[in-house]
Amino acid sequence: MTRISLASIALMLSVPASAQGAPVAKPGDEKINQLIIYGDDKCPESVGDEIVVCARMGEADRYRIPTNLRDDPNDPRNQAMSERIKSYEYVAASGTMSCSPSGAGGFTGCGIAEINKAYAEKAQDPGITFGRLIAAERAKRMAGVDAEAAEVEARVVEFEKGRAEREAKLQAELDAKEAAGVEAEPLPEPKG
Repeated sequence: MTRISLASIALMLSVPASAQGAPVAKPGDEKINQLIIYGDDKCPESVGDEIVVCARMGEADRYRIPTNLRDDPNDPRNQAMSERIKSYEYVAASGTMSCSPSGAGGFTGCGIAEINKAYAEKAQDPGITFGRLIAAERAKRMAGVDAEAAEVEARVVEFEKGRAEREAKLQAELDAKEAAGVEAEPLPEPKG
């Protein structure tokens, strides 16, 4: 029993020391590990500047084909681009930015229509969104960095305030001696 407790104490003492010397990564420089875990599997802990983001799926999905590959192949979202473009021939709007074959500049709106449609699909996608989880983890880390920076700034301000008070006190003493007519001691001559 004492061996285990001594080993655990040694481990607890060594972990904070190694964490203090680790450099803090800038946002965007950290390593990101995205994992899909199933059932009651444990999500591994982040180490150093690594961000681990785990998406938990049900145990029943462990050996199944991913849901995005199990969907209906006839779903309009899975339609080929050529089929989507054919449908533009029948759009009633015409003119610039209308994405129609008729009218001057009708083709100009097609790219924007596709981009808007893609973003709308992405916003409604029921799949796993690692980007939001990564952003949340970055925000959590930056909050810790900001709190530490605020603490250091408060110590620096306190130190500067104390130094200013000491300098003002010393200057007041010098001014008082000068006003009293006491001359400062001459500097010693260098031996040479």
